[in-house]
Amino acid sequence: MKLHISQGLKRRQFLLQAAITTGTMITTNLWSKLAVAQTPAFITLDKNRPTIPYGVASGDINNNSAVIWSRSDRPSRMIIEYATDENFRNSHRIIGKVVTKYSDFTARTYLDNLPPGQDIFYRVTFQDLVDSNIYSAPVNGHLKTAHQGRGNDILFAWSGDTAGQGWGINSEWGGMKIYESIRQFNPDFFIHSGDYIYADNPIQAEVKLEDGKIWKNITTEEKSKVAETLKEFRCNYIYNLLDENIQRFNAQIPQLVQWDDHEVRNNWYPGQILDDNRYQVKDVSLLASRAKQAFLEYTPIGYNPQDPNRIYRHFNHGELLEIFMLDERSYRGKNSPNNQTVASEKTAFMGNSQISWLKNKLKNSKSTWKVIASDMPIGLMIKDGKTDFENFANGDGKPLGRELELADLLRFIKQNNICNVVWLTADVHYAAAHYYHPHKAQFSDFKPFWEFVAGPLNSGNFGPNQLDNTFGPEVKFQTASPEIKLNQPPSSGLQFFGMVKIDGKTEVLTVTLHNLAGEKIYSLDLQPEV
Repeated sequence: MKLHISQGLKRRQFLLQAAITTGTMITTNLWSKLAVAQTPAFITLDKNRPTIPYGVASGDINNNSAVIWSRSDRPSRMIIEYATDENFRNSHRIIGKVVTKYSDFTARTYLDNLPPGQDIFYRVTFQDLVDSNIYSAPVNGHLKTAHQGRGNDILFAWSGDTAGQGWGINSEWGGMKIYESIRQFNPDFFIHSGDYIYADNPIQAEVKLEDGKIWKNITTEEKSKVAETLKEFRCNYIYNLLDENIQRFNAQIPQLVQWDDHEVRNNWYPGQILDDNRYQVKDVSLLASRAKQAFLEYTPIGYNPQDPNRIYRHFNHGELLEIFMLDERSYRGKNSPNNQTVASEKTAFMGNSQISWLKNKLKNSKSTWKVIASDMPIGLMIKDGKTDFENFANGDGKPLGRELELADLLRFIKQNNICNVVWLTADVHYAAAHYYHPHKAQFSDFKPFWEFVAGPLNSGNFGPNQLDNTFGPEVKFQTASPEIKLNQPPSSGLQFFGMVKIDGKTEVLTVTLHNLAGEKIYSLDLQPEV
């Protein structure tokens, strides 16, 4: 009996290794398509078939391509069917990659050559590596590709900050409700502006509120401490995916994602050594390496073959819109008093390569509106300890420190007459509209522009932050005030998201800010500059 079991195991291991090896050969051209119309024959009674425990997601959409993400519970092969018809008539089938423990059984697959301006319906299954007749149950998803020309409206949403300050999934309250509020608008896509997880914020089972009530969180072992190991970082993403609202949202709304600090640790920068008793691992660069791997594994972000770890990227949505997703963590210098008078590696925020890339893309953009998705605000002061600063802003006055980098970028935009640039961000846990004008600034060599802030999605509320007058920001609207108690639970309703609509005919860009229930609390129409 023992010999028989051993032989069976060896045979299965051999077949498994053969399937993985074959998969590597197949996926050298990873996204080649097989136009197969039939649906796999699902063996519903086989208890050993793969499962899809955390749903599906899509992201990084353009007018003809998208990324599909999912996760199996074991080694298996990802299969995607997609069609422009929700009944999957005339569908296409893609044989995706084999998932293994090395990617925590996650997979990303590209859909290419998609028709522009179309609803795309897809379904994901995972195929057993030993018995090719065994499949997981399918999970369906939806995305919409961008239109190429004018004439069609664009609608998208943005926000940030999920599961912060110990406010996790309270199933008795209804989970992370704001994701459902956004889903109801059915935007073309959603920009997650960072703090996708809070790896440094453990989730406890209960939090006692001031009124005596108890906020009850779903808990997991890995979310009971700060994340240090790769497994713990991965499990922070898994934690959020336990929420039904998020799974439903992910299946319907494509995402463009970026990271900020809490994907690793609050206010981190490369090379930092921690003085924090909660951490056994003190090297932040090591933590960030593990955190980035988990981020790339668990989000529907595209793969850049020239630089697989690069997060900054851009997306063209036709003649009306181009989006520039920034990474303001990976290339920054050390957080400091931020008062250097000369630009150097110490004053880097986005870094020279990313700034050069952004300038080039902005200058060559043919789209009416250029949206810069920044994971941190420009003119709000964000302290790191008593003397250091987290972002550009460092206090009133002429540009110093990291502000030198921003001043150079804003000057470039003016000199090249790049019109209709709008900044979107999150991070500060309240919603706001800021107007930057050179007549009110200490540095005046730039074109006026707007910055809109939204969030948090499911975290504590904070603010308002102090403004820095270097670039002349003026608060036109904000939800935070000194009278509002800070760090209240999501049930207090102080969760916010933003929506952007671009009229396909007039090209007017309308920004609206919304509360937890989806109610509009602010609106502004921006006329395009010719």
